[in-house]
Amino acid sequence: MDLSLIVVLVIVLALFFDFTNGFHDTANAMATPIATGAMRPKVAVALAAVLNLIGAFLSTEVAKTISGGIIREGDGGVQITPELIFAGLMGAIVWNMVTWLFGLPSSSSHALFGGLIGATIVGVGVGAVDFVVVLDKVVLPALIAPVTAGVVAYSATKLAYWITRRPDGWPNGRGGFRYGQIFSSSLVALSHGTNDAQKTMGVITLTLISVGAQPAGSGPEVWVVFTCALAIALGTYSGGWRIIRTLGRGLTEVKPAQGFAAETGTAATILASSHLGFALSTTQVASGSVIGSGLGRRGSKVRWGTAGRIGIGWLLTLPAAGIVGAVAALVAGTGPVGVAIVTVVGVAVIALIFWLSSRNRVHAANAIKPVPVQGRSEVAASGHAVAIDKRRKKETTRRTS
Repeated sequence: MDLSLIVVLVIVLALFFDFTNGFHDTANAMATPIATGAMRPKVAVALAAVLNLIGAFLSTEVAKTISGGIIREGDGGVQITPELIFAGLMGAIVWNMVTWLFGLPSSSSHALFGGLIGATIVGVGVGAVDFVVVLDKVVLPALIAPVTAGVVAYSATKLAYWITRRPDGWPNGRGGFRYGQIFSSSLVALSHGTNDAQKTMGVITLTLISVGAQPAGSGPEVWVVFTCALAIALGTYSGGWRIIRTLGRGLTEVKPAQGFAAETGTAATILASSHLGFALSTTQVASGSVIGSGLGRRGSKVRWGTAGRIGIGWLLTLPAAGIVGAVAALVAGTGPVGVAIVTVVGVAVIALIFWLSSRNRVHAANAIKPVPVQGRSEVAASGHAVAIDKRRKKETTRRTS
């Protein structure tokens, strides 16, 4: 296949992956403010899209990790070829679409890493993958970041409820956290742009380096930064309502103070990791924060069955995307016909998933039903409900006597 044609094909596929990353991860920033009613669904995703766009321009450290860290350079330069990158992207996209169909907030980042690693092992060999970088920059952050975000969110939730604690019958002012959520969720969306959009930048840069269009070790070009930022912003604006439903209601019932705490923990963790060049999963961080906030509020219940399904999805993401990427690399390695076959099969699978999703459509109107605003504390509200019930019983007794 003509070299320029395969490069263009890889860039187009990479931007489509960036688009799926956007709608797959919209929930990371906007599920909790939508669940608490802090923002209307369509306003929330529009704001997230704009901030993803801005965030993509703030840093390129994660892009450098992907373009010059995971795949080793051989004697003749980077060993991976555009065909292998193409195969890895196909593995990542297919897994992203499958988990989106089932509403699982899996990691788009790990899907990308898994697809690239699987394709590289098949096409070049195990030695072409720098597993030390994979361990330091991918695996360890995947284990540490969700726990860190969960602890931060748990502590913040405890602190928020302690500060706003009032005697029964007094207004607690926790509804004000809804306004705080506008800021905290915006910070998550901004930090998501600084981390996730860069992964596609890194893939495109890696492709250009592999064909000699850029020197090894260089960062993404300006046009790469702009197109990747635009792609993830468009994907974010499209919604991703299935995963918003899971994070906004599936793990725990989110109150405004919880949502603010969860978003703060998520943003702090992602921004710190982006600065250090850790290509972590923003989805795992957001899920850890939601669970931590659920544990931090007294009387709240974490749905561990849903959390377990999400955890299984996390464990399967790297190997599943790696297997798809490896199979795609085997076929694409046969030449232009192989690349064409992978393209046709991939498009058919994606079309099938979209068709299946249309049979049970989730959209802005039915994704989440926001919790109504309560001016009093939950304990006081419960007491008020009991008092009403007692008055009704007394009236019934008088009528019957």
